[in-house]
Amino acid sequence: MEVIFILALYAIIVNIIGFAAMGIDKRRARRKAWRIPEATLFLIAALGGSVGSILGMYFFRHKTLHRSFVLGMPAILAVQIALLCYLLFASPFSFAIL
Repeated sequence: MEVIFILALYAIIVNIIGFAAMGIDKRRARRKAWRIPEATLFLIAALGGSVGSILGMYFFRHKTLHRSFVLGMPAILAVQIALLCYLLFASPFSFAIL
C-alpha cells in the first residue's frame, strides 16, 4: 500500500475517534457517569484527531465554555498544519504526494 493512503486512513480514523470521544463524553456528562479525562481528549487531538475533536466539540456543544479547549484545540490544529507544511515544503526530506 502507498504510504500516503495509510496516513490518510490513519487521519480519518483518529478524527472519527476524536469526534466520537466528544459525543461520548457529552453523553456521560448528562448522565453523571464516568467521564473521559480531559487529558485523553487532548491526547486524541494531539495524535492527529484535532479536526474531529473540534467538530465534535461544537456539534455536541461540549467543552465550548472551557477556555483550555476553545484555545487549545485550535492551537493543536495550528501546530499540526505548520508541521505538515514544513514536511511538505521546507523539509530536507522529499515527499511525493501523488
